[in-house]
Amino acid sequence: MARSSCAATHGALVLLVATVAFFVASDSAVGVAEARCYGHGQCSHVASLVSEQLYNSLFLHKDDPACPAKGFYTYASFIQAARTFPKFAATGDINTRKREIAAFFAQISHETTGGWATAPDGPYSWGLCYKEEISPASDYCDATDMEWPCYPGKSYHGRGPIQLSWNFNYGPAGRALGFDGLRNPEVVANCSDTAWRTALWFWMTPRRPKPSCHEVMVGEYHPSVADMAANRTPGFGLVTNIVNGGLECNRTDDARVNNRIGFYQTYCQIFNVDTGPNLDCAHQQPY
Repeated sequence: MARSSCAATHGALVLLVATVAFFVASDSAVGVAEARCYGHGQCSHVASLVSEQLYNSLFLHKDDPACPAKGFYTYASFIQAARTFPKFAATGDINTRKREIAAFFAQISHETTGGWATAPDGPYSWGLCYKEEISPASDYCDATDMEWPCYPGKSYHGRGPIQLSWNFNYGPAGRALGFDGLRNPEVVANCSDTAWRTALWFWMTPRRPKPSCHEVMVGEYHPSVADMAANRTPGFGLVTNIVNGGLECNRTDDARVNNRIGFYQTYCQIFNVDTGPNLDCAHQQPY
């Protein structure tokens, strides 16, 4: 995979939908991922569905002075990172592609949200407000993992859009993307290109027995006998299980799960697609 350019170093819902609906890309292409080309012949399937205007409208307050990630999560970095993973938002018909983007945006919005119930423009307008976990409870080092050993003095707390955490994620992400995730985990919070690539790496990469989030959202997930016994049914809820199931799944009415669902429903409405079934993971066993 390509190296990061800096690897070395209800009322509120209606308001948001009304604000951004104008910018949603056309539904003209079905079945084939039609790419938008611009600047030196560079093309992007993602850009054909998410314009810069739409992106900035979805993440309305990402550059608010109150957000620590102000200026970090640029549209250009997102599109550039998406080229590293050509199957992202390019698999299946156009509704499947839009639904995958909505699910991805929902998960990263929850992970980085700066919103609250009565926030200006609603709680679902504040995704991408943070680029790094605030006051982490630990250094997220699993000392028992000999394959991806922790480097002395380094912390593997949440960073980037997906809040990449733990040495066993930083290590393989760095190997795949061309940076030393164990010795230099800070790059994920210092380089927007790398931050986006780690989020998409996590989204696209299966870590068996976990499927990838991408596989779930495009219909490529086929539950095993163990999955069926654990009620790991396809849908957005299983994506939440993959992302943070150990803390959020197999429990009812979890506020974090509900927040993820709220973002997802908001974005699906904006993209004019249904959410699909199984939105929560309340009755799923975590991996």
